[in-house]
Amino acid sequence: MILTGRAVLLVALGIAALALTGLPEYLLAWGVACLAVFLVDWLLTPAPSRLVVQRAPLGSVRLSQQARTRLTVTNPGRRTVRGMLRDAWQPSAGARPNRHALLLPPGESVRLTTRLHPTRRGHRSTDWVTVRLTGPLRLTSRQFSAPVAGVLRVLPEFRSRRHLPSRLARLREMDGRAAVNVRGPGTEFDSLREYVQGDDVRAIDWRATARRQELVVRTWRPERDRRILVVVDTSRLAAARLGGEPRLDAQIEAALLLTALATSAGDRVDLVAVDAQVRARASEHKGPAALSAVAEALGPLDARLVEPDWPLVARLVRGTLSQRGLVVVLTAIEPAALESGLLDVVAALAGTHQVLVAGALDPGAAALTRARAEVADLFTAAAAEQAGAERAEVARLLRTGGTRVLECAPEELAPGVADAYLALKAAGRL
Repeated sequence: MILTGRAVLLVALGIAALALTGLPEYLLAWGVACLAVFLVDWLLTPAPSRLVVQRAPLGSVRLSQQARTRLTVTNPGRRTVRGMLRDAWQPSAGARPNRHALLLPPGESVRLTTRLHPTRRGHRSTDWVTVRLTGPLRLTSRQFSAPVAGVLRVLPEFRSRRHLPSRLARLREMDGRAAVNVRGPGTEFDSLREYVQGDDVRAIDWRATARRQELVVRTWRPERDRRILVVVDTSRLAAARLGGEPRLDAQIEAALLLTALATSAGDRVDLVAVDAQVRARASEHKGPAALSAVAEALGPLDARLVEPDWPLVARLVRGTLSQRGLVVVLTAIEPAALESGLLDVVAALAGTHQVLVAGALDPGAAALTRARAEVADLFTAAAAEQAGAERAEVARLLRTGGTRVLECAPEELAPGVADAYLALKAAGRL
């Protein structure tokens, strides 16, 4: 039995009357009368457990967007129910308002909508649905809680989408360029056309010229249907917070932008997220479906405080790519990479594939190197300088084996990876 504000007010009236009359017998009689009224009101309150509560299926939403969840409440009883329903969610789901007034006649249903403003990506689930019904006198209430399953899939925000139009324009420029001057090993034959003054004579197709009795040249286009494997490191290196967000978020943005760009170019993108074990995979998708698959795979991921297993990454690459392709490794370029085996694995992969290692830098590290206000700041600046020199040495060792290395601020990682992909594609190195 739950007492309402009216019940407290009713008891307070009896206490006020006792203060005026000064008769203890009156207080006893008043208390017994209140208990009797409370009991009657409670017995007349419908049991909230008899209500039928159903939740409509939930889909997915991006982190910056709003979602709605709908509950259908049915009253199968013979009396009108009055009260309150609370639709509880995880705090990061941002359910507000989640309390709804109920007034249901017998045999009727009502739909209640709760708006969700998620603050974290991943799977946000419900807690409990609590129904509190009040009696006809509104003095007491009955309460019942039960789980009503519901999961909202919150996908990454994909803020780097704003960089996509400019990169697609560059891609279209590459596709539309007069490619007779591009005869490197990384191009594909497109079509034949009539020779015009200024064309490279090396592009002349002599067999077609003999058949047509006029000079004909071959045109080329950037490579299509190439294989790209994106490796997202979800180990402890991805847990470092850079500018208020974990490094993993910057890596996810880079993976999404590269997937959108590469699929628009006609290439095939596979993804694997790995630390000490495989956390997520997305493959066998082409076109717009590839971007959705990658977002679904990366959405629920969080960094784990374990060491990365780079030999496992090498086995995954060999098992996924049967021919030469582009391997993009999104991780932190740190001295610890030498101990974990990144250098050896990347060097082995670079012999077969084009490898790009990209990492986001801590924007606060540069500020530490400039601090000179106090003596303690000098030691901090020296440590920051040493750490930067060690990272530069790791990057140099990676480049020695033919690997392309990219280091930039978290917000610049996604466009940087996209630009590196376009540069490799234009140079015919995929």
